[in-house]
Parts: sequence; structure tokens; C-alpha cells
Amino acid sequence: MLSQDSNDDTEDVSLFDAEEETTNRPRRSKIRHPVASFFHLFFRVSAVVVYLLCELLSSSFIACMVTIILLLSCDFWAVKNVTGRLMVGLRWWNHIDEDGKSHWIFESRKSTPQDNQTISEAESRIFWLGLIACPVLWVIFAFSALFSFRVKWLAVVIMGVVLQGANLYGYIRCKVGTKNLTSMATSYLGTQFLRQNTGDAQTS
Repeated sequence: MLSQDSNDDTEDVSLFDAEEETTNRPRRSKIRHPVASFFHLFFRVSAVVVYLLCELLSSSFIACMVTIILLLSCDFWAVKNVTGRLMVGLRWWNHIDEDGKSHWIFESRKSTPQDNQTISEAESRIFWLGLIACPVLWVIFAFSALFSFRVKWLAVVIMGVVLQGANLYGYIRCKVGTKNLTSMATSYLGTQFLRQNTGDAQTS
């Protein structure tokens, strides 16, 4: 879903300045977008529940597969285009320029006192909890289907991993930025390398 060819480019920009909120409400735990918060969790949780209970609810594999894929597709669209922008001020998307070059755009609302005051801490927690937890579950389902030889379910769980993993990756890029993400990965690998070498030196 996020694969790029060698000519692809990425860009980190601020989130559509014309639509930035300028209200001066205090930062609070109150949920300011209840409908968006509900649908942020509804489709992805429903997909997980249907996957776990499908064999009890229906004997038709095709019906279960179609239902799960529809729920995953609705979740992908809603999270990518609606809930990320409303709940945490982030959005990612792709466009093709006049030269036919693909650009991945990772947008984040400018960090100003006014913007920080309009962000709900409760919505932020709901957003990131749902965004991280569900892809982890689909990865577990993928290994479970593989090791239990449930081959027919592999396509379904892989679809879940790809669609929800794409949103997770995109929003992490929006949150930390391209350069920060690279530096964080480099710093982590460097720390692990030093720890391993230090441990080997002490044991020897």
C-alpha cells in the first residue's frame, strides 16, 4: 500500500493552513469529536470481532471474508481521511505531479499554543491506542493462521496487516517526521549495538 518506486518522493508539510482551527479552548480530556472517535474504533474492532467469531456466526467462509474486508476497507478510509485529521491534526496522502512523479505527503498541524489548546488528550489516547493495538492483533492472527495451517484465512489477515499497518506507518511519519524517524531508528540501532559490544566485552 505504501510501496514506492525509485522515483517516488516524500514531503513533510503543515496541515492545510486554511483549515487550521483558531479557537482558544483550553486543552482538556473531553471528547470533542464523539462521532469520529466512535468510528475510529468501530470498524477496526468490528473486523477483529467478526474474524474471531465468524465460524460461530456463519458457516460461509466467503460471507465472513467479504464482511471483514469491507470493514477493513471502511476503517482504512475513515482513519486515513477523517479521524486522523479531526482527532490529532494529522493526515497523509499521495499525489502525482505533472511529470508523473509520485509524492507521499505527511501533514501535521503547526505546533502553536492555539492548536495545542484545541487538541483533546482523551481523543489523542483513543486514536493512538486503536491505531497501534489493532495492527498488532492482526500480526498475531497472521502467525496463528500460518502455524495452525488455516491457509484460507491468510489472505484475510494479511489484508488486515497491510491496511491497518499502512495507516500506522503513515501517521507515525506524520507525527515524528521523515528526518526524525530516521534519526530515531539510527539512534536505537546504535544503542543496541553498543550494549551488545559492552556485554560481550564484560563476559570475555
